[in-house]
Amino acid sequence: MAFKLTQALYRRLQQDESELEEHLDLVALGTSADIVPLVSENRVLTKYGIRQISRTTKPGLKSLAFVSGLMGKEIGTGQVVFILAPRINAIGRLGDAELAIKLLTTKDEKLAAEIARKLDKENQRRKNIDEKTLNDALEQMRGVVDLDEDRAIVLASEGWHQGVIGIVASRLVEKFHLPTVMIAIDNDEGKGSARSIPGFHLCDALRECEDLLLRYGGHKYAAGLTIDPTNIESFRDRLKEVSKRMLTDDDLVAKLYIDSQIELSQISRVLLDVIETFAPFGPQNMRPVFMTRNCEILGQPYCVGKNHLKMKVRKGDAVFDVIGFGFGEWARRLSGRGSLVDLVYVVEYNSWAGHTRIQLRLKDIKLAAGNIHQYG
Repeated sequence: MAFKLTQALYRRLQQDESELEEHLDLVALGTSADIVPLVSENRVLTKYGIRQISRTTKPGLKSLAFVSGLMGKEIGTGQVVFILAPRINAIGRLGDAELAIKLLTTKDEKLAAEIARKLDKENQRRKNIDEKTLNDALEQMRGVVDLDEDRAIVLASEGWHQGVIGIVASRLVEKFHLPTVMIAIDNDEGKGSARSIPGFHLCDALRECEDLLLRYGGHKYAAGLTIDPTNIESFRDRLKEVSKRMLTDDDLVAKLYIDSQIELSQISRVLLDVIETFAPFGPQNMRPVFMTRNCEILGQPYCVGKNHLKMKVRKGDAVFDVIGFGFGEWARRLSGRGSLVDLVYVVEYNSWAGHTRIQLRLKDIKLAAGNIHQYG
């Protein structure tokens, strides 16, 4: 909106609009980070803005790219959403967002470097708080959530940081595919962040609980609320009742939409280059999802990082590396050489140590029908 207003002012004042192109980096940063639909004008501005990020003259963005390890590397919407934006957001989640504004507006390279380092440090602190809060939430679930019966999760605790409970709620939704409310209790007030799934209109559900809430607001998939801590138990029971009425068994099954079933032999740089012409990818313009059946695992799959699966697969003469973020438990479940699996994935380039290869980024996996190997 700020860019379009500026563009309109330039036209009214008959100024050269090309002067605005250097600020498309900020447009792309905000548009990608806010997870808005990347179609129509949004996609155009983001496409050229992403290019501008790579060659930005803004000291703040350059310093942020440097501390993030992105200097000199290709930057796409993924790098903005998962690497740059979290560092900018971290300071606002844990404290005062004014420092992030200074980073993006300063022309002082020394100050920019100093702020970027602070944001990077704050982001690491935010991740540590995220992890602790997630572990606390999973532990609390054992006592208050029955995954066989309940169709909503409501968790609350003193000491949780209000700035991260929305992130943790999203992670629980991703893991359990149930509407989730996380409430941080501070003195005599509980502030909550809620996240939902398709088929469950969160704001409509909260409206049926409004007599138990002090305030609430949001939309279908995300909402915030304020509640008296003495009402949390009643709110949990009420939301469970509402979710049982609103959600069907089919709603509780996470759905993965596949664009096409292909063979590994059809994957090539030509195909990937064609796919890349549709970038930048994001909501309503997602990277195509493919499925291939009966892929043979080569060697022994293994776990990297905290919980990521790495392996090689083959079908016919085609062999590809596979990375599965969050699929680390499959390294133990797969029996290794000779196992046949059905894969759902996206195709992308992976650049490492000066080499660029095609890799399959896993979206889902299962043992192929008739596979003689069993889980370990």
